[in-house]
Amino acid sequence: MTTSTTVSPPTFSRALRRLYFIRAAFTVVWAVLLVIAAMNAGPLLTVLLVIYPLFDAGAVLWQLRADPAKDRSSASEWVNIIVSVLVAIALGVASTFSTSAALIVWGIWAVGAGIPQLISAIRNRRTGGQVPQMLSGGISVFAGTSFVIQGLQGAQGIVGVAGYATLGAIFFLVSAIRLSSIIRKDVR
Repeated sequence: MTTSTTVSPPTFSRALRRLYFIRAAFTVVWAVLLVIAAMNAGPLLTVLLVIYPLFDAGAVLWQLRADPAKDRSSASEWVNIIVSVLVAIALGVASTFSTSAALIVWGIWAVGAGIPQLISAIRNRRTGGQVPQMLSGGISVFAGTSFVIQGLQGAQGIVGVAGYATLGAIFFLVSAIRLSSIIRKDVR
C-alpha cells in the first residue's frame, strides 16, 4: 500500500517563498564572486559560470517536486532544467575558448530559460508573488539577446552577466516578500 501526501497551495507558497529567498541570496554572492573572477579569466571564472545554471536547474527541480499541481503539465519546467544542465556544460567548454564565446552561450541560455520562466510564473500566479517572475522571464529574453550580440561582436567583458543575475535576485526577493504578505493574510 502506498500513501501519498499532497501539498496545499499555502504550503506551496511557503516553499516558493523559501526557495526565492535562497535563490536571491545565492545570486548576490555569486554575482560578487563573478565580478572578482572576471578580472582574471581562468578556472574560477569557468567554475562560477558552470555553477550558476546548475543551481538554477536544481532550484527548478526542487520547485517541481514541491508543486501540489501534479496534474498540470510541467513541460516548461523540464525544458528549463534540461537547458540549464546543457548550458552548464557548454559554458564550461566555451569559457576555455574565450569570454565572448561564454557570453554567447550565456545569452542563448538567458533567452532559453527566460521563456519557460515566464510560462511557469504565469501558471503559478494563483500562489501570488509571480509578477516579478513574469517580468524577470521577459527581461531574460531581452538581456540574453543583448549578450549574444555582444559576444558576436567580440566583447571580452562578462561583468554584465553579474548585473543581469543581480536583477534576477531582486525579482526573487520581491517575489519572496510578496509571498510573505500573502501567507500572513492566509494565516489570519
